[in-house]
Amino acid sequence: MDINYGTGEVSLKIVYYGPGLSGKTTNLEVIHEKAPTTHRGRLTAISTQQDRTLFFDFMPLDLGKIGGLKTKLRLFTVPGQVYYDATRKLVLQRADGIVFVADSQKTQKESNVESLKNLEENLKQNGINIEEIPLVIQYNKRDLPDIMSEEEMDESINSKLKVPRYGAIAVTGEGVFPTLRSISGLVLKAVEKMLCTSPSSPSPRLKSVPKKKFTFGKHKKRPE
Repeated sequence: MDINYGTGEVSLKIVYYGPGLSGKTTNLEVIHEKAPTTHRGRLTAISTQQDRTLFFDFMPLDLGKIGGLKTKLRLFTVPGQVYYDATRKLVLQRADGIVFVADSQKTQKESNVESLKNLEENLKQNGINIEEIPLVIQYNKRDLPDIMSEEEMDESINSKLKVPRYGAIAVTGEGVFPTLRSISGLVLKAVEKMLCTSPSSPSPRLKSVPKKKFTFGKHKKRPE
């Protein structure tokens, strides 16, 4: 996390990771569209041949405070294509939480597995253990034909990690905000634990996160 006492903000970095075209970009576009204009930064895109890296700042209305400072999320995507591995590794630096966006189509089973292994390796090279960083998995594209059941996807990519997972149809917004609420809550708990146990913490006292539902927004109705 990054602390800015000048602005009174704590920035928490959440990275959306996954195979190419799994829906990472769509997740961020939906969140950005639904976030109040006064609480979101500019959506910036760095385009590649087949994918895009997106990022923007987002100040949720009711995520609570850390050490009396307002909480701001910095949401990033990474390019999913194999030859952009250096970029993915760079984006993962100083990440506080990960959303792994998996493609539910049966044809993408191996791509999901390979991408998750790649995430684990890149986190390791950044000094992060995949079993220790806050992580949520999203099973996207649940509206398409010939998809794996959520139980099948659990077996292939979540049998070891056993992290929270959510079905989604990102193009309509379904499942996007439940996923974001979940990872945000996990990140806040992890930061709270770290600051409360660290003798070198710059914050003398950590205020507890309010025990209430986060209200990021509502998704669009699915088009007929």
